[in-house]
Amino acid sequence: MAFSPAARAEDEAPDALIKRLSVDVLDTIKADKAIRAGDMARVIALVDSRIMPNVNFQRMTASAVGPGWRQATPEQQKRLQDEFKTLLVRTYAGALAQVSDQTIAMKPLRAAPEDKEVVVRTEVKGKGDAIQLDYRLEKTPGVGAGWKIYNLNVLGVWLVETYRSQFAQQINAKGIDGLIDTLTEQNKANAKKG
Repeated sequence: MAFSPAARAEDEAPDALIKRLSVDVLDTIKADKAIRAGDMARVIALVDSRIMPNVNFQRMTASAVGPGWRQATPEQQKRLQDEFKTLLVRTYAGALAQVSDQTIAMKPLRAAPEDKEVVVRTEVKGKGDAIQLDYRLEKTPGVGAGWKIYNLNVLGVWLVETYRSQFAQQINAKGIDGLIDTLTEQNKANAKKG
């Protein structure tokens, strides 16, 4: 008798992935009194569990560190990735902590089916001006939803490029270990605030 393996679920479209994640996160925030009261630990746990599995951290970190990434040892790369992830989670969580009754408006996706990288454009609408929030995604067939986020644009500024210039200054001044130390200290200071 022939046995056929179960067909793998079809990869999600990149804009569908972003819409699903956004709605899921916003709905969770609206339903969670502790998050709405500013419980940073709950916000961070939400970001870590829902958003982070859909992010390519190695690519994001390597892009932010720039040429210094290739000179870093595997141990340094791991530490950079861990500290950068903590920084990004806190940054994203800080923005989410401000959420109250916002909704996500998806902009039309301009992409061909064969594209390996796309930009998904959204607007966060609520009280006041809409906030532009765009995501750069890469195709990852068969991994996760089939797409991973590797950069984020908030109000017209790409995060990776912003960090790249900051990180380059640190690397030039103090080397890779200096950058790791700076990120570690920054994360400790942020943890005390939140």
